[in-house]
Amino acid sequence: MQSLGVLEISRRDLLVASAATVTVASTASLSHSQTNAPAAPQSTKTSFTVNGERRELQLDNRTTLLDALREHLHLTGTKKGCDHGQCGACTVLVEGRRVNACLTLAVMHEGESITTIEGLGQPGNLHPMQAAFVEHDGFQCGYCTPGQICSSVAMLEEIKANTPSHVTGDLLARAEVTPAEIRERMSGNICRCGAYSNIVDAITEVAGRKV
Repeated sequence: MQSLGVLEISRRDLLVASAATVTVASTASLSHSQTNAPAAPQSTKTSFTVNGERRELQLDNRTTLLDALREHLHLTGTKKGCDHGQCGACTVLVEGRRVNACLTLAVMHEGESITTIEGLGQPGNLHPMQAAFVEHDGFQCGYCTPGQICSSVAMLEEIKANTPSHVTGDLLARAEVTPAEIRERMSGNICRCGAYSNIVDAITEVAGRKV
């Protein structure tokens, strides 16, 4: 006896119907994902002066200054350390100010002047800070050294401009180059080899004081 109201379906028909349902659902999902796909990255023509030379680049807007220098201009003296602004290995000078190049976008520096370690001095014509680092063994592995030197140069200019730090005792007095001031102002540059005392000696010499 056949049951009334019961729809009989073969195994083959069930598989065909299921496959059709999956196909329709996948097509709808693909169409939805294409409709809501993120926009393609935008690029911008960016120009700035690097080590005295005007450079013009077509860059993805998300490109950091560090990657623009290393990957596009091949100035690999500037190092990528933590890539989070914590070690200071990528420090460069932007309009004379020290900047962590990994934390800033290249397009933000349109028209500005940037100095990397290559622009401070060259073999046979070293910057005084570079020469002092060599004389006082201010480096071991050397990975942090470009950032240390760039930061040192800018740091002395900050003291010269009478910019106080967290260890400045008298905000009304002239800022002075002391070991405490140097260590505080250079605390954003990490040397995993531990050459800190020699770095202080090198900076002190350049500042014109006795070590």
